[in-house]
Amino acid sequence: MKLAIVSGRSGSGKSVALRVLEDMGYYCVDNLPLPMIGNLLENLRGSNELVAISVDVRNMPNQEKVLEGQLGRLPQGTEVISFFLNASDKVLLKRYSETRRLHPLSKSKISLKDAIEQEGELLAPLSQLMDHYIDTSTMNIYELSDTVREILLGSATKELVINFESFGFKHGLPAEADFVFDARFLPNPHWEPQLRPLTGLDEPVREFLNRQPLVNKFIWQIENLLDTWLPHLERNNRSYLTVAIGCTGGQHRSVYVAEQLAKRFSNSKHKVQARHRELEHGKN
Repeated sequence: MKLAIVSGRSGSGKSVALRVLEDMGYYCVDNLPLPMIGNLLENLRGSNELVAISVDVRNMPNQEKVLEGQLGRLPQGTEVISFFLNASDKVLLKRYSETRRLHPLSKSKISLKDAIEQEGELLAPLSQLMDHYIDTSTMNIYELSDTVREILLGSATKELVINFESFGFKHGLPAEADFVFDARFLPNPHWEPQLRPLTGLDEPVREFLNRQPLVNKFIWQIENLLDTWLPHLERNNRSYLTVAIGCTGGQHRSVYVAEQLAKRFSNSKHKVQARHRELEHGKN
């Protein structure tokens, strides 16, 4: 089991770091009471081997001593990696002023400036226990996300999940689609009596469509467009992309095109899958 601990001052980017961990498959718990770490790991063992928790000023008092004690009693074989996020007082004050959020220590009826300074003092001992110290003063959320991924994976590269989905326009557009391509102008196997009852997964339909220059050009142009813009989508911190291909009924052309695109991108660094909405739902 792997345990990631994220701590730091409020406004330094802990929620961003947790989102990165969640995208990487970690079961994330925000502000878990420290004495419950052992119980959480025991309950999750076998069902989720990646766990992340956040520890902040709300877990006071003496949290560094409690954390040390809990780490000493972790289940055997648990791998631990920890992060402490920080930023300058000036930057934190600016961030809070812009978002108008309430600082956790502001309930003590002290000024925002004093709350930020007091939190820094309270968390100083905890920061000494962490493996990685990240100063986010000059970082945006994308740079912070890349930094966390690079520490965990040795690279800032993110695994993008690409879903190629076929559908029929007569049944409506997929709500989750990021890109939609219309294949209704392509030669239609539906008008070939022997191909009509088949689908784009069947060899006779594949052979028919593969012989059509227009179909091959359509697939090539979509592939070229995605190759061009995928790096930019990745840098925008995207984790999931749905490319929808539609024809009239979602049985022949769109299925074939989605399968071909999934095949062409299957050798990339991305996780690729193909789904066929109408075939799964028994529609035509």
